[in-house]
Amino acid sequence: MRVFFADHITVPLPDNHRFPMAKYAMLHHALVAEGILQPEELVPPEPATRAQVTVAHTPEYFDAFVDGSLAPEVIREIGIPWSPEFVQRTLASMGGSIAAARQALKDGFSGNLAGGTHHALADRGGGFCVFNDIAIVSKLLLQEGAAERIAVVDLDVHQGNGTAAILAGEPRTFLFSMHGQKNFPFRKVPSTLDIGLPDNASNTVFLTSQQTGLDEVRAFSPDLVIYQAGVDPLETDRLGRLNLTMDGLAERDRMVLQLCRDTRIPVVMLMGGGYAKPIEDTVLAHVQSYRIARQVFSSL
Repeated sequence: MRVFFADHITVPLPDNHRFPMAKYAMLHHALVAEGILQPEELVPPEPATRAQVTVAHTPEYFDAFVDGSLAPEVIREIGIPWSPEFVQRTLASMGGSIAAARQALKDGFSGNLAGGTHHALADRGGGFCVFNDIAIVSKLLLQEGAAERIAVVDLDVHQGNGTAAILAGEPRTFLFSMHGQKNFPFRKVPSTLDIGLPDNASNTVFLTSQQTGLDEVRAFSPDLVIYQAGVDPLETDRLGRLNLTMDGLAERDRMVLQLCRDTRIPVVMLMGGGYAKPIEDTVLAHVQSYRIARQVFSSL
């Protein structure tokens, strides 16, 4: 199994900043410490190039982010202060998703210990997302002919508005987003299939609704599934407003990954959101996702 990471680049943040940047390195360490992944299975990626990113984003937006000339209001909408390290980390994260998708097409499964940045639009970011790796990967692989049909399974608690906007009208993609209906973003952009859940939805409500979406994904017969495995539906998440237990999240992951294994559809898993207090709950949930991936894809 080969999994990519970008936590070797440290991003300076103000004290008490609400984005839990530490979760990435904590996850990396925990996966090795628990023997779920071996050190040699974890690979730092090549950073994404301008040509790769601009298949989904405007050149003007890319250049302004890289050279630090974005307007202050655009930086505020992203929610993370600009720095050269943030540029390096962002491009590494995008490169990790591209590399993981290519690896998944070879091996059946791969992942990126980052990514899932589904709120970024073509010409601006938002919700802690600068560029949209899901849209970049989809457009690149379709453009290259590496895949003919791609399904996105986005089970983050927040709707994938940026992915839906960038990939709107692309018939070779199927976008399934299941999320808190009243949660951010407050202006949803229609996906192929959106399932909005009420606040405080339980394991049963979540998993029953998820099965409906997965049945449609299966019917689409994709060549690749991009799984946005955000763990913010967890009951202890500060921003989630749903009531999934750790066991509920485990079943969620198992349903997606087992479907891909049973139907021989390659799947790439991206981290997405997670804002639990304590942060250890978020890390445990992401560790659990990889433990289940290791079990389901035991031959890798």
